[in-house]
Amino acid sequence: MSEILEARPSVQAAKLRIIDSDIHPSLRSEADLNPYLSERWRRHIAEYGKLGRGPYAARNTYPRFQPFLARRDAFPPNGGPPGSDLDFMRQQLLDFYDIEYGILEPLMPSNLVRNLELSVALCSAINDWQVEAFTSRERRLRASIQIPFEDAKAAVAEIDRRVANRDFAQIQLTSRSTEPLGRPRYWPIFEAAAHHGLPIGLHIGGEAGYAPTAAGWPSFYIEDHHGLSHSMQCQVTSMVLEGVFERFPSLKIIMIEGGFAWLPPLAWRLDRHWEKMRGEVPQLKRPPSTYMRQNLWVSTQPMEEPEDPEDVRRLLARIGWDRVLFATDYPHWDFDDPRHAFPCQLSEAERRAIFRGNAEAIYRFD
Repeated sequence: MSEILEARPSVQAAKLRIIDSDIHPSLRSEADLNPYLSERWRRHIAEYGKLGRGPYAARNTYPRFQPFLARRDAFPPNGGPPGSDLDFMRQQLLDFYDIEYGILEPLMPSNLVRNLELSVALCSAINDWQVEAFTSRERRLRASIQIPFEDAKAAVAEIDRRVANRDFAQIQLTSRSTEPLGRPRYWPIFEAAAHHGLPIGLHIGGEAGYAPTAAGWPSFYIEDHHGLSHSMQCQVTSMVLEGVFERFPSLKIIMIEGGFAWLPPLAWRLDRHWEKMRGEVPQLKRPPSTYMRQNLWVSTQPMEEPEDPEDVRRLLARIGWDRVLFATDYPHWDFDDPRHAFPCQLSEAERRAIFRGNAEAIYRFD
């Protein structure tokens, strides 16, 4: 820890007043959720477990999940998992980098279990836990509403239950779902988000129960990992072409941890297809790229790192300087240090927009 403290950011860096759009809290153990679960579900989990949609009995099979997806220095002194100790999170992230606000993104299989009733209970428990363990004790942190999104009616009920609590800054979805998210079965969730003025944080990952690539099951971890960004592209394509943004023009989707270099080429390609085949999608009144520019935001982590750093500048300019939110992905192994995250030089206006202004405009912090 002494090495970390010696590397404290300069006063100039601290003036960024950073808003971090991707912080991952962890349970100390599964028992942390027991106070928020009924006796029925505590017994169910103890006796039967949580049957997920993935093909493995144990989820953590790939290298990046071992251990806890985390930086080696992120394990707190009390021996708990990274992201489970608020005091250590304050010391290592919030205080160290002068984070003014941070958005919690729990990565727990509450919305991925096959038993939808259990999913409802787990999502509610995790929402209660976020408030009790983090946001009520640290006003710089805001929670994400976990929803059982495969049951849209129950998901809307959980959103309605939490929306009045200002500790919650967004609704969380995953990029791997049972069906493409543009399908009408998910529209009640989008309608609720637009009605309440809450953004949706579409975080990479999840389990759909299907092969993670269009060609089937990959041979290597690197294939599976690379396919995560493809899942984000598929969800964007689905939401645009199914008319989600035409139906809900005020809807805000933040694409978190899915990369962003693919966004302009996808927009160009969809526009060309739309020009030739717009008769198939009469619900689209404008080119797909206009909806993408209107309703989508991206997080910076993982940062794109081309050989020519200026390619990043050109890419961000194409996406829009007002569409980019900074993220550290703390405490994960591919954490982005705000002092060194960008390979290209940013102007003062660009820095303020990405590190703070854009997030301030989309999230609620009052």
